[in-house]
Amino acid sequence: TLRCDVTDPASVQAAIDAVEREFGRIDVLVNNADINVEGEVETLAPERWRACFDVNVFGVFALSQAVIPAMKRAGRGRIINAASFAAIIPSVGAAAYGASKAAVVQFTRVLASELGPWNITVNAYAPGMIPTAMNGIADLPEARQNRLLDTLSLRRWERPEDVADLLCFLASDYAGYITGALVD
Repeated sequence: TLRCDVTDPASVQAAIDAVEREFGRIDVLVNNADINVEGEVETLAPERWRACFDVNVFGVFALSQAVIPAMKRAGRGRIINAASFAAIIPSVGAAAYGASKAAVVQFTRVLASELGPWNITVNAYAPGMIPTAMNGIADLPEARQNRLLDTLSLRRWERPEDVADLLCFLASDYAGYITGALVD
């Protein structure tokens, strides 16, 4: 795992160059940088909106753009982008986050079409209900958590391992003909 400032093109390029030097190629990119910006549109500070889009959308663009030459040279690759259920289901007070994740979904579809001729697949995933510090689910009263669980098909919280298994599948040759998809 290599981290970089996704809003800084020089930092992104340095990270990509370091990976290529270390491993000789880049097979998979998982764009998982993410910030949540809450606030209703009427009162949301424009700089908060921009910060959300800088990380959630520009970061996906910058890292994807940086790996494309290496993946094209290899004649294959996998780009996997973190979206969210917020891209599908509106959440009052989270317009910046939801709009940024919807942008990631559309970007994924466009990039999949652009890179298909080089055997590079591009997909997105929308994690479900995973109790995290970011969403505060774990801090909710048990009765509220149980009501939320009643809205889920499997009646259990998603685990980080569930997401990791999906990412491994999308990165594998088993998913070689899946591209431009949003897996929710």
